[in-house]
Amino acid sequence: MQKLGLGLSVLGVSSLCWALSACGGGKEAAPPPATPAAEAAPAPAAAEPAGAKTVEVAFQPKSGSQLSGKATLTETPEGVKVVLTLAGLPPGEHGAHVHEKGDCSAPDGASAGGHFNPASNPHALPTGNPRHLGDLGNITISPDGKGTLEIVAAGANLKDGDPNSFAGRAIIVHEKQDDGGQPTGNAGGRIGCAEIK
Repeated sequence: MQKLGLGLSVLGVSSLCWALSACGGGKEAAPPPATPAAEAAPAPAAAEPAGAKTVEVAFQPKSGSQLSGKATLTETPEGVKVVLTLAGLPPGEHGAHVHEKGDCSAPDGASAGGHFNPASNPHALPTGNPRHLGDLGNITISPDGKGTLEIVAAGANLKDGDPNSFAGRAIIVHEKQDDGGQPTGNAGGRIGCAEIK
């Protein structure tokens, strides 16, 4: 008898629950209002190595050009990251190289000497190996006279007195494209010079 009563009691509760839900009396509790999600923080920019040295230098126009701009050089674990940001050039490709002397005093840039080449390698474009340590390839100038080149010169540094250092050198921009030929890429005259101090 007790079992039957308990069974009915359970059955009664189950029926009551079913009846309430069928009539809407047993609505499920609404989920709590969503809290506004915190805005995702922008991903941090790739940090330069701790203590990385960065040098920014201005270009001087040479050989009657209207070139202007700057070079930013930063030491990385792979070498020196070089970013050229230039304006006032004829559209097209222009060779760029680190030269052996940090001297832009000559009107034609000749005072900067030849390509920086501490290992006495043959000249090549940046994809070539071996090559001059100072071979930066070409900067593409758009019809508005502006262009940017970003490259890492593998094996270079900015340490004073180091044989592979760009410190105390100069960056030269040439009037024509560096075609990778010998001995210096057939890039023509020097139309811009920046001393790396």
